[in-house]
Amino acid sequence: MADSKFDICNKALVLVGANIISSFSQNSTESIVANQLYESTLEDLLTRCRWRFSAKQVQLSKNTENPDARYESSYALPSDAFMIHTITVGDSVIIYDRYGQNIFTNTSSSDTVIADYTFQPSESIFPPYFKQTLVFELASLFAGAIARNDQLSQMYEVRAARQLAIAKSIDSQAQTTKRVDVNRFRNNRNRTSLNEEEAQHFVQT
Repeated sequence: MADSKFDICNKALVLVGANIISSFSQNSTESIVANQLYESTLEDLLTRCRWRFSAKQVQLSKNTENPDARYESSYALPSDAFMIHTITVGDSVIIYDRYGQNIFTNTSSSDTVIADYTFQPSESIFPPYFKQTLVFELASLFAGAIARNDQLSQMYEVRAARQLAIAKSIDSQAQTTKRVDVNRFRNNRNRTSLNEEEAQHFVQT
């Protein structure tokens, strides 16, 4: 069963010896603090890395209105665009400026403009390595705000930093870092076929 935001908060609350919650509207210190800190902590963590599970590539729609004189074109960003990583045309990364939910570029109407960005996904698709990082981040904050234990807060701050490094490493493995040399496979296949033909010829003679 997938974890909800309350499950994630409760794991952090248990780590600091606090009471668990079932909603953010309860009349308890744990609920009030969790409600104030959860979203901002999650958003901050999402900006620490280009997480593969929360990344999208979308073709942008050109706006009908032209931007100011410095740019040729304006494009509307998707409503779920949380943080932009790159804007590309073909295989080339281009220069752009962001203004609200629009970007301004020097592209033509015939260009296909692609945005690579981070969105905020549902907790149900958080991978375990990201959830554990978020739990430790929250535990560090809860230890200070609820348990009033600075030593415990510092301990979970260190654990969060270590887990973040692990999470980044695991997440990066979801990307192919090098282009596959297709010709190498073709050459190997051709060489194997040639060796088989030579072997058959040797047997026949």
